[in-house]
Amino acid sequence: MPELPEVEVVRRDLERELIGKRVKSVEVDGMRTVRRHHNRKQFTSRLEGKKFVGVERRGKYILARIEGGDVLVIHLGMSGQLLRAKSGRETKAKHTHVIITFSQGGQLRFIDPRTFGEMFVTEADALNRVSELSHLGIDPLENALSWEQFGSLINQRRAKLKPLLMDQKFLTGIGNIYSDEILWGAGLRGDRTSDSLSAQEVRRLYRSMVETLQDAVKYRGSSLADMQYVDLHGKPGEYQQHHKVYARDGEACRRCRHPIVRERYGGRSTYYCEACQV
Repeated sequence: MPELPEVEVVRRDLERELIGKRVKSVEVDGMRTVRRHHNRKQFTSRLEGKKFVGVERRGKYILARIEGGDVLVIHLGMSGQLLRAKSGRETKAKHTHVIITFSQGGQLRFIDPRTFGEMFVTEADALNRVSELSHLGIDPLENALSWEQFGSLINQRRAKLKPLLMDQKFLTGIGNIYSDEILWGAGLRGDRTSDSLSAQEVRRLYRSMVETLQDAVKYRGSSLADMQYVDLHGKPGEYQQHHKVYARDGEACRRCRHPIVRERYGGRSTYYCEACQV
């Protein structure tokens, strides 16, 4: 599933590609992707003839603002991809569910094999009434927090560190990959409780979170073996080449040379170094 860095890369790509373009037509294959609308026409009519004027992000939701006050909300789900096509003549990938064609030429295509992702259009002033958006926690890439503020928030919670990092009502957008990478960077185990951290450990955790996510965006996200994440131009990210623990079980820790361990924790694979994460 794309996490915060991958969605931010796609948002930045869309910002360069979408703004100022007017929608000529919209094709929808089935209702699963636009399931919040009663029918396809209710979705397509709010886009056709309209121009995109901005692209923002709330957690893992992309908000493409449309002239007149509407917003196209996009969630990639587990396997969703947004791909730019130069023309309608380009081969359409399997599982392409929405095609937005622009008056200036070119298309934006939404591909989603597992169909957990979605698109819907709503009024800008109704965004806060969308439950998935209204309950989001701190955005580690957008919200400027000092480590002291972060520490105050984390010490109020008596929770294991890995589930807490992945709690979307606390921190938005961090999943299995980046929680493991952040914890390795901080030298902390995922089963430590948040209220057990010293001030120095809180600083390390905060610094690792900020640096890990910024580096992941710089390297344009992580593309794993399934290649479910690619950018708007169909290119994979490169941050997987810089992973310190994720999917590196049995390999040497890049800090202490002990082998990386993989364990099942909370129904998920967790990767960490037994020697230098405490």
